[in-house]
Amino acid sequence: MTAFDRDAFIAGLPKAELHLHLEGSLEPELMFALAQRNKIAIPFNSVEEVRAAYSFSNLQDFLDIYYQGAGVLQVEQDFYDLTIAYLKRVAADACRHVEVFFDPQTHTDRGIEMGVVIGGIARALADGQTQLGVTSKLILCFLRHLDEDAAFATLEAAEPYLAHIFGVGLDSSEVGHPPSKFARVFEAARAKGLHLFAHAGEEGPPAYVWEALDLLKIDRIDHGNRALEDEALVARIAKDGLTLTVCPLSNLSLCVVHDLTQHPLRTMLEKGLKATINSDDPAYFGGYLNANWHAIAKALDLSKNELVSLAHNSFSGSYLTPAEKQAHAEAIEAWAARF
Repeated sequence: MTAFDRDAFIAGLPKAELHLHLEGSLEPELMFALAQRNKIAIPFNSVEEVRAAYSFSNLQDFLDIYYQGAGVLQVEQDFYDLTIAYLKRVAADACRHVEVFFDPQTHTDRGIEMGVVIGGIARALADGQTQLGVTSKLILCFLRHLDEDAAFATLEAAEPYLAHIFGVGLDSSEVGHPPSKFARVFEAARAKGLHLFAHAGEEGPPAYVWEALDLLKIDRIDHGNRALEDEALVARIAKDGLTLTVCPLSNLSLCVVHDLTQHPLRTMLEKGLKATINSDDPAYFGGYLNANWHAIAKALDLSKNELVSLAHNSFSGSYLTPAEKQAHAEAIEAWAARF
């Protein structure tokens, strides 16, 4: 395929996004608007200054400004505006389903009530389905740089809102905070019927992926790049049919890879792993869903068949019903038949 044909193919290819942090979709323009609306002082004088600050060499540098930016989110309407803005962007990328993360501790530690956060997000997700045709599931993430007691308190605070929450995840600073630190709270979440996810193998070693599988008993691996360093681990992931939610532009921004031509996505596919393409924190990492698809497809010269496989993976790795997955699979094949 030519680059032009490939770009057109990606643009309309039905797809799902399985790794997206809502707070990471906070664009500088919205940050400024919310700061003014809520009379919040921010250490930037212009949108351009914010964009200039969105330059990182590692995960911690990113997280520092990420948490600072989230301070403009104060009332339910702010969380609605944040979420619906993301859904509009992703709908334009031919995305039909999203399974998104949010970080309640980032907000509750600032005195924002859990119901305010979930209320705004849930209302936008409902509108996203009726107005944009994008279905969704919501995943509550625990911040791993905090202790497990704080995670337990967060799970307890979320109890009245579990009808809106599909699962729990584990994010924030990975190195020095192994999954084993949260084994008990994940067991408690499982007992509540929640699905389990964890960031593992982004900056942390393969041992963290093993812990996430064996101790947390996760249903899906977020990132997972460094799992490729351990052949036994690769075989385990392939045998169990676990999905990896890979984030190319995020990996490049945070120096997980130094060049997208070195990205392990194709290797994952060749080793029988169910890899998917996602945007992670698109406002900070230079691109929403299709930008990630375009960038990695160009860098690795992905074929039409590989792109079709990745699209199928995005739905088969989701928690849609079998009938819903089948409908999306048929839509992918119908689109592919046009090229």
